[in-house]
Formats: sequence, structure tokens, C-alpha cells
Amino acid sequence: MRAIFTILLMALPILAFAQAARAQIKRTNPPALSTPTGYTHVVEVAGAARTVYIAGQVAFDEDNNTVGIGDPRRQAEQVWHNIGLAVESAGGTLADVVKITVFLKDVRHAPAEISVREQLFEPGRYPICTLVQVANLGLPDLLMEVDAVAVLGS
Repeated sequence: MRAIFTILLMALPILAFAQAARAQIKRTNPPALSTPTGYTHVVEVAGAARTVYIAGQVAFDEDNNTVGIGDPRRQAEQVWHNIGLAVESAGGTLADVVKITVFLKDVRHAPAEISVREQLFEPGRYPICTLVQVANLGLPDLLMEVDAVAVLGS
């Protein structure tokens, strides 16, 4: 009995550390702010986690061909496909994405990108988003670019 008690006493700090080591992600939309569409206003990360920064992804396929020339929805699908591949390469999923920046060549393409994004995340579990219109992207046929930050270990 004494041995079991000793083992339990030794195991408790290990179990407590393991519980504390998991990152907790809390998404909040304060009622005093506007109601967001396809994003969250505040994301808090507590505990031990690994942060992954994903470079801006554009509508390139694996052969560096531009996908969806002139089609913002198709480009958004490819961009998010690429973000998914990037975060998976680090051991995560799109659910681990906590922040994005969307660069649009034309702000009128925002609904296409937002629509694609809303299909990929559970309602209420969207990443923080900053969306801006830019004069140009890397190549003339690119309509958008999205960079991302993911937190793994939650």
C-alpha cells in the first residue's frame, strides 16, 4: 500500500505537467464589437504550444501553375488547399490556424475567399483575420494571397 501511495505521489506532478503542457485556444467575440463573418475577433493561447508561421500562399499548384486565372473562388480554394498542406506538414490541421492575413488584388473578391474559408472551419472557430486590398501581388494572374499562423498542441 505504501508503494502504491508513493507511486501516486510521484505521478501527480507528471500528470499535472502533462495537463498544463497542452495549449488551450480560446476564441472570443466580445459583444461590444461588431458581429464577425468568417473570422473571430480575439484568440487567446495559453499553455505550452508550438507556433507555426505559414508564408503567404497563392493559387499555385504543385507544378507552380497558376490555378483559376480570373476566378477568385477557384483561387481561394487553391490558396486554402495550400495552407492546409503547409499546416499538415508541421503536424497540424486547419483547425489549428489562429490568424490569417488576406491580401486581395480587388476587395470585390473578398466574398469568394470568405465563402471558401467559412466552409473549412467550424462556426465560431474561425481564425483572426485581417483583410487588405493591395495594388499587386507577385504575378499579374494572382488575385489573392493568404498567410497564416497556426498553434499546434491544443
